[in-house]
Amino acid sequence: MKEIVLLTGVSGAGKSTAMSFMEDAGYYCIDNMPAELISTFIELMEKSDDYNKIAIVADVRSKGVFTAFTEAVEDLKYGDYSVKIIFLDIKTPEALKRYKLTRRKHPFADKFQGRLEEALQYEKSVLTPIRQSADFVIDTSDLSNNQLRSRLTQILIGEDKDVMNLNVMSFGFKHGIPTDADFVLDVRCLPNPYWVEALRSKTGLDKEVHDYVFSFDESLELLERLKSFLDFLNPLYIKEGKSQVVIAIGCTGGNHRSVAIAQELYKHFSRHWDNVTINHRDIERR
Repeated sequence: MKEIVLLTGVSGAGKSTAMSFMEDAGYYCIDNMPAELISTFIELMEKSDDYNKIAIVADVRSKGVFTAFTEAVEDLKYGDYSVKIIFLDIKTPEALKRYKLTRRKHPFADKFQGRLEEALQYEKSVLTPIRQSADFVIDTSDLSNNQLRSRLTQILIGEDKDVMNLNVMSFGFKHGIPTDADFVLDVRCLPNPYWVEALRSKTGLDKEVHDYVFSFDESLELLERLKSFLDFLNPLYIKEGKSQVVIAIGCTGGNHRSVAIAQELYKHFSRHWDNVTINHRDIERR
């Protein structure tokens, strides 16, 4: 069943921010689609398995928004779709502040000779029938962008663990620090298996190297403290609007210690989060 989100609402209420979030959450997003084309567009998408989560933004920029939008919703409800209508609203005084800050032109500015407050009031009256039919109405007047993303997470995904993407990676400092890392930890402070001749040609994926690394109390304590620290950080990253975090663990060559630590972190995160990947960047390099 395809999941379709129809996002609409008052100008300046945060539809662009909402659409950016939905793109991060895996939705195929279309902005400013004429309401008359929604049903036709969905029919085209029906033929492809690549578009199972679709978000469409339609508002007063689209002509004929009243009747066409209502008809499109009715058509979708009769199809094999999961449909949600999200309406973003905003109090007029806050909308006026945002327009003054951005200096953007309101869609009805010309109709009211630039009198912004009248344009906003008229727009709200135009959108009233759609607001009344919405499944969710979010007043963004007092919401930050991150708070809006959090509210959308609750509506569309349910839990933070579904939207966060965690990428754990190991690397070698002698090959350079990963430029896309959000968090970098240097584990060169731990005993190095490289100096054990029988382990030199192996990697942290081998049991012998893993057992050696974690035969030391400092390795075990470092791992536990790292788990606790990152378990504290990750929800804060989500709160600040991040949907992806790259955690990079580095040792000298990226073959032994960093690989063993990264593997344990990957196992730990996989028990708590849905989207966890691991990458041993330098494991084949010597």
